[in-house]
Parts: sequence; C-alpha cells; structure tokens
Amino acid sequence: MNHHAAFTQFFSELEDPRQAAKIAYPFFDVLFLTVCAAIGGFVGWEDIETFGEAHLEWLQRKGLFPNGLPVHDTIARIVSRVQPEQFQNAFVRWMQATSKRTNGELVAIDGKTLRSSYDRNSRQSTIHMVSAFAAQNRLVLGQVKTDAKSNEITAIPELLALLDIKGCLVSIDAMGCQTEIASTIVEGGGDYLLAVKGNQPSLHNAVREALAESTKKPLSKETLSIEKEHGRIDGREYHVLPAGVLAEQFPEWKNLKSVGVAISYRTEKNREISMEYRYYISSAELTLEQFASAVRGHWAIENSLHWVLDVVMNEDACQIYRGDAPQILACARHMAQNMLRAEKSRKASLRKKQQFAGMSSAYLEKVLEAGLTQLALI
Repeated sequence: MNHHAAFTQFFSELEDPRQAAKIAYPFFDVLFLTVCAAIGGFVGWEDIETFGEAHLEWLQRKGLFPNGLPVHDTIARIVSRVQPEQFQNAFVRWMQATSKRTNGELVAIDGKTLRSSYDRNSRQSTIHMVSAFAAQNRLVLGQVKTDAKSNEITAIPELLALLDIKGCLVSIDAMGCQTEIASTIVEGGGDYLLAVKGNQPSLHNAVREALAESTKKPLSKETLSIEKEHGRIDGREYHVLPAGVLAEQFPEWKNLKSVGVAISYRTEKNREISMEYRYYISSAELTLEQFASAVRGHWAIENSLHWVLDVVMNEDACQIYRGDAPQILACARHMAQNMLRAEKSRKASLRKKQQFAGMSSAYLEKVLEAGLTQLALI
C-alpha cells in the first residue's frame, strides 16, 4: 500500500508555495516527511532532517526524495509557507473519511496555547489553537487558530463550520457559552452542553436557583462518585433537571432542554474540604448518567489531548515560530496522535509507540497503515 499516495490524494488541494523553476524537492514528500517525523516524536527542523536521514532508505523505496534529502533550512522554508487553512481543511476531510460519528457521541471543544511559539524578533504573541476532540475514541477531529486580536468566541464557529456534528453532543467551557454558538450547533444537527459562569450572569443565577433544591438532597450512589489517589480524596456529585420555565425565560438559547450542576469535592491531609460548583445548559434531554458522562468526558480532554501534547509530544518545548509553521506542526502532531492511537498491534503507551516509530521504519509503516488505510480506498 502506498501511504504517500494516499496522503497526497487527500492533501492534494494544498498549494506549493514555491516558484516552479526553483523546485528541487517534491512538495508532498516534504509534508509527508514532516508528519512522519511528528509520529516519531521529532520536534525541530534539524530533528526532522535527522529523522529523514535515519529513514531515508525506507522513504526512497517508496519513491520519495529521488534527489536526496533536503537540509533542515529547506524543510523549514517549505513548511513555514504552507497555507494553514488548507492544511487544516485537509486534516478535517481526512478525519471525516476515516472516522464515523455515532449518535450522541461527545465532541469536546477546548483551546490550548503553544507556549514556545512566541516570535522574539517580531514580538508576535504566542499562538492559541482551538481543537475538537472525540472523547470516546480520543481522536482530534479538527483545529483552528484564534485570531491575534480575538479569542475562542470567534474561533469556535469557524471550527464548527468545518465539522460534521450531526447527532453529536458538543461540550464547550464557559468561554463558548454564547447564543450564536448554541444556535450554530443546533443548526448543524447537534446538541450543545455549555458551561455557564459569570459571563452570562442572568442565566447563571437562574440555573443555580433552579438546581438549588436538588443540591440540598442527601447524597446517594446515583449522584456521587468517589476517587482516592495520591493522598487525596476527590468526590463528584451530579444533578440534572428539565429546563422547564427557563426555556421560556431565555428563548435566545435555542432548544434549551436541560440544566445541570457538577459539584467537585476535594480533601487532602491536614486541609479543609474544597468545593466547586459548575453549572451547565444543554439542548439535549439528558439523563443523570448521560450528563455525568458528558461532563467527565469534557474534563478528560486535558489528560487525553493537552497533557499528551505537552508531556508525550513535547509541544511546549517546540520553539518554532517561523511563518505559519507553528500551526502546521500543531496539526501534524494531532495527525500523529490520531494515528498512534489507531495502531493497536503494539500494546504500549503513546510515548513508547512514538519512540519505536522513530527507530523502526517497519513499525512506522504500521502506524501509517492504521491511520491512512481508508484514505487509500477513497
């Protein structure tokens, strides 16, 4: 199976930024190398060149780099000029072709700052990416960069426009609790689960009052879960109710059906118990079990996506800020994470899989096959 051909097919709409007369290395060969290097855990430009040297025989057997491998400066120049919107759109098309959404599946949307993307020369701010994450399969479905003079409120609708959310439950934290975003989700055939805080004071107070009686009831096994680890005890309590009159009181929130609260308890040795209330609204008629599962699923994005990007893939250590390269490499890391998760033959952590893919062309081939097989059949 020619994985490079499958990759080229799906990313064929990307435009080569170079002048035709000055092309020495095939455009898609460089992009394919960059994604493969991300799978192997190689971060910087020199790292990508080193990865290419280690796997050059394997690459050339596939017909890539017939004139040899470009130096890291050439790789940097090509990748940093790729149009990020085109690359992100291709990524979304790939995910829509290779993964199926199930009815009621949770899609969590959250943002993350690329901490080492600050451009010291132009004093350009760090880049903030907003990603959509399928919680059940732990796959990144798409991502967009927030505008330099804006925030997640404007980026989220752009991301939603790229995705197929029909039948899905879309969870977003309080930043995304906006009537326009809620309407966009419903119009796209999905349901929303939005955290409500002080940025919507009237709604927040009304939801809190609606759930006040429920939170006073004695705790039960149905509403409370307990976890013990690292010398502390964490408890989580959930309550959900039909929106009732709130739907009439706040008609601007399209299809408002449920309101809920998640209460977190934490106690550590020699410390008082801390409590936190998080309130939610939803366009879905959620059972207590569905509500609790969705809230836990959204919190899991920190461990299943952001923590993996930082600790396993060293995203915050990637001090690359040339052109649009930070966005392209962030997307490449998302691709790498998805493919590493899809490869099931090796029972190991993502870090171990990544290390082995960096050392073994044969295992890298398996990871690519797991992620790109369906592309070759399109």
